[in-house]
Amino acid sequence: MTSIDVTIRGAGIFGLSIAFACQARGARVQVVDPHGPGAGASGGIVGALAPHVPENWNPKKAFQLESLLMAERFWDDVAQTGGKTPGYGRTGRLQPLADAHAVELARSRAEGARSLWQGRADWRVIPVSDAGPFAPPSPTGLLIHDTLSARLHPAQACGALVAAITARGGRVVTEAPDRGAVVHATGWRGLLRLSEDYGRKIGDGVKGQAVLFAHAAPDSPQLFVDGLHLVPHADGTLAVGSTSERVFDSPDATDAQCETLIARALAALPALDTAPVLRRWAGVRPRARSRAPLLGALPGHPGHFVANGGFKIGFGMAPGIAEAMARLILDGENTIPTDFLFESLA
Repeated sequence: MTSIDVTIRGAGIFGLSIAFACQARGARVQVVDPHGPGAGASGGIVGALAPHVPENWNPKKAFQLESLLMAERFWDDVAQTGGKTPGYGRTGRLQPLADAHAVELARSRAEGARSLWQGRADWRVIPVSDAGPFAPPSPTGLLIHDTLSARLHPAQACGALVAAITARGGRVVTEAPDRGAVVHATGWRGLLRLSEDYGRKIGDGVKGQAVLFAHAAPDSPQLFVDGLHLVPHADGTLAVGSTSERVFDSPDATDAQCETLIARALAALPALDTAPVLRRWAGVRPRARSRAPLLGALPGHPGHFVANGGFKIGFGMAPGIAEAMARLILDGENTIPTDFLFESLA
């Protein structure tokens, strides 16, 4: 166990998860964010923890697999430590298959999943009739059912991490000087600053909008229909998202694109027709130029590290990233995939 100080700049999912993992290895941590926990994209409502397709295997997909598999233990530890639920559940996912080519491809991927997922999760093609009452319509009458996908409520997960960090004696504050090793997990604005510092594009932000319905289906699988995520949460809500907007004026304003999401959601799941809309949400997700998370040492700044760029897969990657970053910061052990290393991009 290591007894050193770690300062995390940024209280999104990467920053909070890394703080929690560093505490587990004996570090004293403070998380500093002038906007508070989950103020950016990590305070969202969708929370689809879905895997990459089981083909063309590479270190990124292997890392994500391990992170998704360790998620249940990670989030249970968070909940037990702090007494707040992140809303985690490995409830699986259903996807309709549009035509014969899609069916053939899905069955090929099922073969890949049998070996690549090590028998620890399934990817199967099943009839709609076998999928239960939450099954979406499918032109072929067939669906992909994977048992690796999970869900949580992002804002609740951030709150659960704050409670756990505080219970272990850590601090989550809006202002504090650096103390010890420093991790920069500052989201899309942090990527813009890094781009300025290094004189080349490191990354930017992609805005997303989402909608929350009052529709209780807490044990049902999430759906992925025509590029749309429909995620039933444990608290009796159902989230639908999201848009991908490279150009935007206001980071947190919803507009007509949000209304389009609602119309698409009703087409994908007609049962939502009578469900009240509880909330419209918008935020900006950090997207690295490499499309992979950016992790590791900050070149030219000894004792400083970067953890950023979790575009769309941040919550699914968080348990694995937290463990890898804690090992690097506290033990000097680098288990981060080469494609994720910040110095290779910077």
